[in-house]
Amino acid sequence: MGLAAFLKYAGGFDAVIDVRSPAEFALDHVPGAVNMPVLSDVERARVGTIYTRDSPFAARKIGAALVARNVAAHVENALMGQEGGWHPLVYCWRGGQRSGSFATILRQIGWRVEVLEGGYRSYRRQVVEMLYDQPLAHRLIRLDGNTGSAKTDLLARLAARGVQVVDLEGLAGHRGSILGEMAGPQPSQKAFESALAQAVCAADQNRVLLVEAESSRIGALRLPPSLWAGMRAAPRLVVAAPVAARARYLAEIYAGYASDLPCLTARLDHLRPLAGHEQVDHWIALAQEGQLQALAAGLIKGHYDPAYTRARAADTTQIIDRFETDNLDETAREVLADRLAARLRQV
Repeated sequence: MGLAAFLKYAGGFDAVIDVRSPAEFALDHVPGAVNMPVLSDVERARVGTIYTRDSPFAARKIGAALVARNVAAHVENALMGQEGGWHPLVYCWRGGQRSGSFATILRQIGWRVEVLEGGYRSYRRQVVEMLYDQPLAHRLIRLDGNTGSAKTDLLARLAARGVQVVDLEGLAGHRGSILGEMAGPQPSQKAFESALAQAVCAADQNRVLLVEAESSRIGALRLPPSLWAGMRAAPRLVVAAPVAARARYLAEIYAGYASDLPCLTARLDHLRPLAGHEQVDHWIALAQEGQLQALAAGLIKGHYDPAYTRARAADTTQIIDRFETDNLDETAREVLADRLAARLRQV
């Protein structure tokens, strides 16, 4: 069963229940699953310690008591409203004792429970096969342009116009630049790959799939090999805007940093090995003075554009078309999205 078939199979149940501990669930889980742990993180560690230091039998006794209490709590709270024909899919790490115990109790109540064979590991194998072991079946096109060209914003506008897109930065929770942090932490690598695999599976292989041109890393996350290989070979649509227009656009994004100057300063400090102390001190001074447009222009000219120039020196992929604009305000971005969508319909 491939990943697309697996996701269709899982989607056929009334619910997908992950009975692993909250920490395991947070690291990654089957898309759409809800967490009903039969052991908390602390309880799981405790049972594991007893298993190692005492005996497997003692661990199973204590584990059974804990599991029974936790399953009872789930039945009394989250599951009490379910009708008799309820049909859930249950899984743990490898389809063993935890999911089996949960399913046994639910079956005794009368619900039509199924246990995922192989558990989470079987699902993860499908993700790895798709993103690591096989070339992507989709035809990719990259939306390229220097920092501040509103590429992520344009992706959303193109999606609203019916273009197939995958927002890599949205899935990664990071804009990909030195000041690219978004609210909240990035997902784990595995969770990022799950979301990415789900998005790719949902895309029609007979239509082009548009992605933003990225480096091999987005913040702390790596693009998996199959996607990265497809992106490196993909042709490009290039958005070109002057420094002033990009600086105005970036200043709007950087406004969120204005209330947290220590964080902004810490991020700029990372550029000292590349840009030198004098240049970074100047950028920090601009930030402290609230001159965000000047800061954005300085970063574009002193850091972002030189980095793009170096990266593109080795990029010999086809440029399908180039879209120039003197402005990146709301109206200009709408016009630009219309132009890009029209060109993509010709591809």
